[in-house]
Amino acid sequence: MNAAGHGGTPAILVMAKAPRPGTVKTRLHPLLGPPRCAELQAELIRHTLAVTTAHTPRTYLAYAPDDGKDTISTAVPAGVRLLVQRGADLGQRLAAAVIDAFTDGAGPLLVIGTDAPTLTAGHLSAAFAALDHHDVALGPALDGGSYLIGLRAARTSLFALDRDAWSTDRVLAVTRALADGERLSVGLLRPLRDLDTPEDAAALLPDPALPTPIAALLQSEERP
Repeated sequence: MNAAGHGGTPAILVMAKAPRPGTVKTRLHPLLGPPRCAELQAELIRHTLAVTTAHTPRTYLAYAPDDGKDTISTAVPAGVRLLVQRGADLGQRLAAAVIDAFTDGAGPLLVIGTDAPTLTAGHLSAAFAALDHHDVALGPALDGGSYLIGLRAARTSLFALDRDAWSTDRVLAVTRALADGERLSVGLLRPLRDLDTPEDAAALLPDPALPTPIAALLQSEERP
């Protein structure tokens, strides 16, 4: 019996946008330009899936329906289970994907994005270990968001944030408040920096944990 208590399969769910120029990493456009931001997004997806699939055999990738399976699957290793995101906002899409994964036999489940390039197998192991003793594991991002939410059960109420709270520095605090309201125990992981802005890029470049291909893309500034 695993930490979920249901005999499920430990799994990781990755939420991702397809690497289309002009639609991804828009806050990095001033530094890199839309085409290079799309290259960066593709590399972030590749790197994240390489880390997750090496650590936990069952990995899900949830993509937006307008991205199309063919668009997103070019960066997906064999064996990754594809899910179509459903819902009007990020909270609804997260909740639907989590329900899909648990219905498929997953659990415990780690939910991550592709914005934390220094995420390692060690962080994933720490999250699963936290779920041995807690209902929820949270990985704080330095911007006030979260890079990981670990769940022993499909607690979709944790994604019921107001729409104006998403992508702000209040995400982690609101999520913890929701967990407290449900009387769920929370284990906190080590914080990491998301890669969203030119300031993030500047802070991450000296970090030896930053993967070389991602560092190379960040060092290539927009060409006129």
